[in-house]
Amino acid sequence: MLIAEDLLLLLYDDETGKPIAGSPGLDYALAGAVLIELTLLGKIDITTAGDGVKPGRLKVLDPSPTGDAILDERLAFIADKPGKRPKDRIGRLSKKLRDRLLMQLAGRGVLQADEDKVLGLFPVTRWPAKDARHEAEVRTALDSALKVGTTPNERTGALIALLSALNVVPKVVTDAVDKKALKQRAKQLADSDWAADAVKKAVTEMQAAVTATIIVASTAATAS
Repeated sequence: MLIAEDLLLLLYDDETGKPIAGSPGLDYALAGAVLIELTLLGKIDITTAGDGVKPGRLKVLDPSPTGDAILDERLAFIADKPGKRPKDRIGRLSKKLRDRLLMQLAGRGVLQADEDKVLGLFPVTRWPAKDARHEAEVRTALDSALKVGTTPNERTGALIALLSALNVVPKVVTDAVDKKALKQRAKQLADSDWAADAVKKAVTEMQAAVTATIIVASTAATAS
């Protein structure tokens, strides 16, 4: 499973098949998850001042295919125009990403595509859980880190950072008594050293990029 797939499972209600996070934040977070995955695979990195170029830019380390079509398409896009800041690429990388991931999960039998119509007129697709075993494992790892206090692995830490950026941790971990403490724990983990430097740097950049693009989108929507 991709980190983006795990994130999507957490952000869709198992019963109703509806997202619990709004757009475009959810879509930007999915794009951030893809970039983190590519970093974990050693395909991309974030430049630093010592690289001889502007810091905080995406750079490709290995353009060879990963074997996953969704990752490979995004990797090719980054390779075609390297040197861009993550926040400037998040929007383009998020295009049609959610639909592709949902269809992929449905194809594996993890989600079910339920066709319906709003007001009997407008077609809509709901995505309730069909096989929630993997999601249950992801949630157990989240609970361990957020409620028990264990140190998360890189994938779980990345999920927590993205959920924190979206400000939806209490919507995902719904049985926590102290929601404020839960959010503080998530932020603490997002900022702590639980991963290798390259991965932690990527997660920090993606978290900032997701937050920045949400703010820009919200400002534009308000202005219009």
